[in-house]
Amino acid sequence: MEPLELGRAIEAGRATVSEAGLQVDEAIVVHDSDRVALRLMPCDVLARVAPSGHLADSEFEVEVARRLSGVGAPVAGLDARFEPRVRVRDGFAVSLWTYYEPVGAEVAPADYADVFLRHHAALRRIEVEAPHFTDRVASALREVNDPERSPELPGPDRVFLSGTLSGLSAAISAEDAREQLLHGEPHPGNLLNTSGGPLFVDLATCCRGPVEFDLAHAPEEVGRLYAGADQDLVDRCRALNWALFSAWRWRRDDHMPDREHWRVEGLHRVRAALDRCGRD
Repeated sequence: MEPLELGRAIEAGRATVSEAGLQVDEAIVVHDSDRVALRLMPCDVLARVAPSGHLADSEFEVEVARRLSGVGAPVAGLDARFEPRVRVRDGFAVSLWTYYEPVGAEVAPADYADVFLRHHAALRRIEVEAPHFTDRVASALREVNDPERSPELPGPDRVFLSGTLSGLSAAISAEDAREQLLHGEPHPGNLLNTSGGPLFVDLATCCRGPVEFDLAHAPEEVGRLYAGADQDLVDRCRALNWALFSAWRWRRDDHMPDREHWRVEGLHRVRAALDRCGRD
């Protein structure tokens, strides 16, 4: 967030929790992107604060978390001291979560594969309306195909990204693969290593598709340890995910840190992933 907006978001998070009667002396920024995650002390609440334009996404995330917690999924839970809903304050949507202290280093591949299996099993036990992964591709194509939305994307790269997104989306959809509710973006940054075991966070990205779409976000060894995964499909999904990532970086309004680097690196990763799939 821009500094002024970040300050307002922090105050909205603090005020929301203080109004509930909990003491807030300090707000520590845990993550700052299109939404901000704040650790509020000493009450130890994790507040996720997003501009009100993201209200629907925040409400969806809270509902998914509520349902998954009810079936014992390995996910970060909502803070039990509050009613499980999104509060709107001063133009921001505020959701309140349990804070988990990270432990150790990265999650080991075998543990990552195990938590994936348990998470996917839990996702099959809940019913929520969620977009298909191809809807995400369609959104990316709107950005790539419209020069006003992505004015700095060079012409040849625009053609390349557009063809890659549409071609891989069609090829993956044509696969005879079982589809289900997915996390959507279960990369290592969205898997916390806690004293109670690994827990997935950032549930607003849930979508429907083959489990290989999720596995493609994790380190390669994780997919090889996931029982029954189609490794060729994982490779195609990994190429698609890098194409999606690259498309977002070329948006006019993208604010990812070090965006210029990731614009170049993203396209490089797409091409490398396609080479692995045996595509030109």
